[in-house]
Amino acid sequence: MDLLKKLSELPGAPGREERVRDFIKSRVEEVADEVRTDVMGNLICRKRPTDDSADAKRVMVACHMDEIAFYVRRIDEDGFVRVHNLGGFDTRNLFARRVRIETRSGDEIIGNLNPSGKPYHMTTEEERKKIPEISEFFVDTGLEEEELRERVRPGDPVTLVQDFVEMGELVSGKCLDNRAACWVGIRLLEQLERTNYDLHVVFTVQEEIGLRGATTSGFDIDPDIGIAVDTTLAVDIPGVPNEQQVTELGDGTAIKILDSYSVSHKELVDAFIELAEDKEISHQYEVLPMGGTDAGALQRSRSGSKAITLSIPTRNIHTVTETIHKGDLKATVDLLRAFLVA
Repeated sequence: MDLLKKLSELPGAPGREERVRDFIKSRVEEVADEVRTDVMGNLICRKRPTDDSADAKRVMVACHMDEIAFYVRRIDEDGFVRVHNLGGFDTRNLFARRVRIETRSGDEIIGNLNPSGKPYHMTTEEERKKIPEISEFFVDTGLEEEELRERVRPGDPVTLVQDFVEMGELVSGKCLDNRAACWVGIRLLEQLERTNYDLHVVFTVQEEIGLRGATTSGFDIDPDIGIAVDTTLAVDIPGVPNEQQVTELGDGTAIKILDSYSVSHKELVDAFIELAEDKEISHQYEVLPMGGTDAGALQRSRSGSKAITLSIPTRNIHTVTETIHKGDLKATVDLLRAFLVA
């Protein structure tokens, strides 16, 4: 899990995925036939079909690199950094968090993220029930205002800081949505010795703010088949009725039926189910009531493509304690590899 630890702990705000991209590139340059970066910042890794057939269908596997994050909005008159969010945060999970500001000079400033307002000891019971807005949060860097303004400016990315840990058969850390899929993409390229397809594994940018990297790279590659690899809700936890659970940790990769951005192509759903059953790869089905993946962009690419998502069940999504079962990671790689050599 050392690879996933490194991926998880790297910063990669939407539009500022360069450190993640550079790391992945260093891992895949020797195992892909072609590696290039497009103008949006997508890392496109190609494996040609084993028989080098010109008639081979193009398959694009999309694994987004970005994480929900912030940009510096302004430095206020008291010397605190105010932020603007990129992606969906539940502010109840943002209290007392440590963050990293990446400055234009390339160095990092560590700070504490908190909402404005009085401490617990000074609040009324009613005030404690209030859920703050993103606009109320600030970063305290401990720097004098003059130094802060010299080193930090609006537009600098701000990401949450959290260490990655293993807990038995589980792993937990920040932005496993979607560094877990990046892990899958890297492992796929490393393990795939042959394929019947013209394969493009694309580590995409800016998924969290509108599937933007998959939109442009999908138009470029024009795949016949688009496969997004992403995380999905595992709400197999106390307080959630069984009928509302989307997936469960340890039950295998989730073959997506639909979400609010796409309906998976029936032929692909059937093909992946049959493969999983035939190869005895653990799997489950996913119907996600809200949310989407890069498959929503790939399905609409040019004149359209067959598209599906393979999802990795994840507890505590969009927090710094996202949690995944190691067996589900392996099942996702195994099923993808089986499809690409079938």
